[in-house]
Amino acid sequence: MATIIPKTSAVLTSLLRADFTTQWRNRRAVILTLIVPGIILMSWKSLTATVGGPFVLSNAITIGLFASGLMGYSNTVARDRDKGIFQRLRVAPIPSWAIIGSRLLVQLVMIILITTIVFIIGKDYDGIALSPAAYVITYFTAIIGGSVSLSLGQMIVGFIKNPETVNSTTRLVYIAFITTGIFGEIYMALNKIDKIIGYVVKYSPYGTVKNILSTGMEPGKWHTDTSTALLITIGYTMIFTFLGVKWFKWNTK
Repeated sequence: MATIIPKTSAVLTSLLRADFTTQWRNRRAVILTLIVPGIILMSWKSLTATVGGPFVLSNAITIGLFASGLMGYSNTVARDRDKGIFQRLRVAPIPSWAIIGSRLLVQLVMIILITTIVFIIGKDYDGIALSPAAYVITYFTAIIGGSVSLSLGQMIVGFIKNPETVNSTTRLVYIAFITTGIFGEIYMALNKIDKIIGYVVKYSPYGTVKNILSTGMEPGKWHTDTSTALLITIGYTMIFTFLGVKWFKWNTK
């Protein structure tokens, strides 16, 4: 009897259905990922007049992107690998790229959802409105920025096998990024930070993502520094992705 190999499109559709179902079952974590940037955005309403709407919106989106990529994606991958889900999928007639590709598509939806919710809260609560072109550009920059957090999460889950250690590591990295990013960006906006420390904050993964997001909301202000931040952001993604793929194991053995 001939073996029937399913079409790649059918396999990817099934994987997407399963991954979206898993995401729905973990909706509490999803809701928390969406709530954090919303809370930050609402609590910074008083800063809007001082530092500007794009500054507040871009920081809120950046916080959400790193929460989704670090604590969402990496922990899910680590947990499923520990349960042997990847190992079972690997023996099925499924391309390896489809297994990870399906999860990345789910995260793409999360990136769009985070950005949209921040836009809604920013407009309805903070009174921050952007031009149509700015909204479109920001969605593109959010996808690029989200790729940094996803690739960083992939690198961590590739380097560390134990799911509990992955969880604690991603939380520490997230807290470090967000703490230095938030306070660093605020002090930079108020010109109250040392120049060297300012460069570190500006060209960190958090800083470059926030930069392209913020300028994307004001397309007319796109300049050389923003292009540099974009290239550095892409560079971070390439490095983290390379290491994440190189170190990644489909099982914990």
